[in-house]
Amino acid sequence: MMSAAAPTIQIGSQEHRQILARFFLDSHVDFVPESIVRPTLAEPSRARLTALPFWQEAVATENITSNTVAAAARLEPDPEIRKAIEMQGFEENRHARLLVALTSHYRIKVEMPPRFEPHSLENDFLFAGFGECFDSFFAFGLFALAQKSGYFGPELIAIFEPVVQEEARHILFFVNWVKYRRSQLPWWKRPAFRLRCAWIILKQVASRIKTARTMGGASDSGDNFTTTRACCARGWCRFLQNLHTGCCRPAFDRRRWRHEPRSG
Repeated sequence: MMSAAAPTIQIGSQEHRQILARFFLDSHVDFVPESIVRPTLAEPSRARLTALPFWQEAVATENITSNTVAAAARLEPDPEIRKAIEMQGFEENRHARLLVALTSHYRIKVEMPPRFEPHSLENDFLFAGFGECFDSFFAFGLFALAQKSGYFGPELIAIFEPVVQEEARHILFFVNWVKYRRSQLPWWKRPAFRLRCAWIILKQVASRIKTARTMGGASDSGDNFTTTRACCARGWCRFLQNLHTGCCRPAFDRRRWRHEPRSG
């Protein structure tokens, strides 16, 4: 028997605002990255983990995202939504701390970037949010593939799982925040907001294409990736082209459905 359809929530309504804030705050999971027990890996497994070509990019991205989101809470006049954005900033900072602890523990060479200082709060928040949507979408697929193939053992999967699941929450919150933010603008400002979002999305697409093409080659990151890893990176780029349908979309849907309301 088919279940009844979920009730429709009007974008920008008081109900939408309450659900947006409470869903995010109530689904927060508390953990301390530095207290996580990291498994001892055999040298071949550690080498495979070290050889993954995205550690420097991940560290740089988390530096930008965590500081941007923390600052962006000042955008919100609504205390509950502001509290939710502050919580997201805390979680993003926790991801950065987890990366620092993990790369240090497994001797993965990365350069720590200087603290990022956002200049245009709303634009930087939009840029970081849409970037997280792109990055997480592919990360879900790669994570699912690593789990199924045994590339990551159960111990490493357990370390990454809370972070990956948090990224799904961040996407749901950000997409709804964008809609809520737009609904609160005067009608004559909404088209410009849409165009700004579209332009930022295009910039993020261009940035991801550039990253895929240069990953593993000579870059500002210094000698983090050797010439031999550059060859592996080109293989990764070809692999990513075929990843979307098989892993990324199904993995994203599974994580999204964990947080979406169900009729019942």
